[in-house]
Amino acid sequence: MSSSMVAKRYALALLQIAREQQLLGVIEEELRVVKEVVLYNPELKAVLKSSKLSIEKKKEIIVQAFASVSVYVRNTLMILIDRHREDQIVDVANEFLALANEEMGIAEAEVTSTRALTDAERSALSSVFAAKIGKKSLRIENIVDSNLLGGVKLRIGNRIYDGSLRGKLDRLERKLLS
Repeated sequence: MSSSMVAKRYALALLQIAREQQLLGVIEEELRVVKEVVLYNPELKAVLKSSKLSIEKKKEIIVQAFASVSVYVRNTLMILIDRHREDQIVDVANEFLALANEEMGIAEAEVTSTRALTDAERSALSSVFAAKIGKKSLRIENIVDSNLLGGVKLRIGNRIYDGSLRGKLDRLERKLLS
């Protein structure tokens, strides 16, 4: 069975529990934290991949590292370790986040701008573009890039909306050259 199918199964099971316990938002935030910790902590990755450590020792380390997460997230992590699927933690988190976003009507968006966006700008972008793609709202990750010169570039999934000055200049250049 492919790793993405395995990750999806664990994510679906956790999503069902989150729905039943009405903890979808809480578990989603906890899995974001787990994902960040696992991705950006090379020592933890090394420990989880180590064949020299026993399963019990790995579980102990996970319990200490994620003491503040809910029992549901912790138990999911324990099951992954029991079944030697430590390398699937990030994939399970990604699958769960995608399923939870779909359930809540939220889309992930990457907004590139010349400066950090204010809360008012974020909410304005969210309301306008969420309506365009049929979602309730957008979860915006703001990337600052001074090469844009002005405006914003928005990416939602595989759609890109380029309202940047750099993009407009590039389009004008292509039009003039053709």
